[in-house]
Amino acid sequence: MTHEKMIMAVITTNPKKVPSGLAVFHCDSGEELTVIAENLEAILDGIAHRLTDELYVIVRH
Repeated sequence: MTHEKMIMAVITTNPKKVPSGLAVFHCDSGEELTVIAENLEAILDGIAHRLTDELYVIVRH
């Protein structure tokens, strides 16, 4: 089974902006947000997209 064209994870410093039902990682700072996004990008073999200063999504294309 392959997973293509899907959101794999969301990383945020503002949990109010993320819907439930996704793999969500809550961070305390912008620095932590960036580190977690970069690590998850590599672990999940996806692409990290910065949508706002407080929100990244990891997507597989």
